[in-house]
Amino acid sequence: MKRLENKRIIVTGGARGIGKAAVLKFIKEGASVAIWDVNEELGGALVNEITTSGGKAVFFKVDVTDLDSTTATAVKTAEALGGIDVLVNNAGITRDASLAKMTAEQWKQVIDVNLTGVFNCTKAVMGYMVEQGSGKIINTSSVVGLYGNFGQTNYVATKSGVIGMTKVWARELGRKGICVNAVAPGFIATEMVDTIPEKVINMLIEKTPLGRLGSPEDIANAYLFLASDDSNFVNGTVLSVDGGLVM
Repeated sequence: MKRLENKRIIVTGGARGIGKAAVLKFIKEGASVAIWDVNEELGGALVNEITTSGGKAVFFKVDVTDLDSTTATAVKTAEALGGIDVLVNNAGITRDASLAKMTAEQWKQVIDVNLTGVFNCTKAVMGYMVEQGSGKIINTSSVVGLYGNFGQTNYVATKSGVIGMTKVWARELGRKGICVNAVAPGFIATEMVDTIPEKVINMLIEKTPLGRLGSPEDIANAYLFLASDDSNFVNGTVLSVDGGLVM
């Protein structure tokens, strides 16, 4: 039996990068998946790819910064999939600058997507899990949320905040049969890392005991564990997937 047989999963930011890798991993393991993203072209193409190969996936364009949008999309998702078992709060953005140069707009954009977006999506979905007495919520933090990083005041604030919310929700929702955990990726070979200078990337690789950047599949595998029944007694934890960069 596949590890996610009959599981109904939402992946925010699921149209590309780590989110896309997670969607494909979940489909392979027997889940039906709702992709929540702002990119209709990529999201639609991914759904076509999945349905053509016999999987079940739907796409919804959703603004995670808007609670009304996430609430309405949760209703549509539950109707399309027949319920909601797992939420992966994967969507995120960066707007990097040093504190001296960071604008109020850059601060607000990242807070709205990476922190408020996680709140909005979880708020919109939790009722379905509470009603059925089970569920998994997986929040994407970051290794920099654990130790900080130059030029990322806004991003680090959100990723540290996600860890805090994860621990609160694990306490509040654990009694309802819902496990809430976070994954803290290290530096992963995605479009987001493409903006980092090569010399900085090489320095990070040298500091990583495994001697490489992570792949989107490395993070998707962590999501898979936390989404599956294998993690039914894991609650309120932060799983670092960083090749040993931070120990």
